[in-house]
Amino acid sequence: MKRRTRRSLPASLTAAVLLAVCVLVAVAAIQRLTGNQPWLDYRAVATAVHNARWTDLVPALISAAVALVGLVLLWAALLPGKRRILPLTGDPDSGADTTGYRSALRAAATDVDGVEQARLSTGSRKVKVRVKTARTRTDGLSDAVRAAVESRLDHISPARRPAVSVRVRATREAS
Repeated sequence: MKRRTRRSLPASLTAAVLLAVCVLVAVAAIQRLTGNQPWLDYRAVATAVHNARWTDLVPALISAAVALVGLVLLWAALLPGKRRILPLTGDPDSGADTTGYRSALRAAATDVDGVEQARLSTGSRKVKVRVKTARTRTDGLSDAVRAAVESRLDHISPARRPAVSVRVRATREAS
């Protein structure tokens, strides 16, 4: 199970633009039917489009902008979203939420004695842990954090076990 995020932002933007165009056309049609002067005059638009030449700058810029927006939307539709469910070993449909997975690994790192703060970034192949400590001597702290995170990974048992890298930063300097 590898549930991925939905592409809600590109879909919402496309829907908003299409809705605005539809409302504009509907308002212009209703204004024409009621005999009022429409905001969007069909004849003026048709005349401007008919008189435009492909060699002019304005049609080239508009077509380039439309093509660019189309390519961006196509790119957003084809690329997979971020994984929201991490597959686990065992039952084929077993999985863990990535935020809970990240929180569990961060908690394992912060539970190590001497760790003040732990930042964690997870990927499918690597878990990077950045640790801050108030200790002046950081000997063995990275090994202890790595062991704690690997122990938590053994408990969670992801389908693909990532490598763990730890970087320790001391807030105080040794005298």
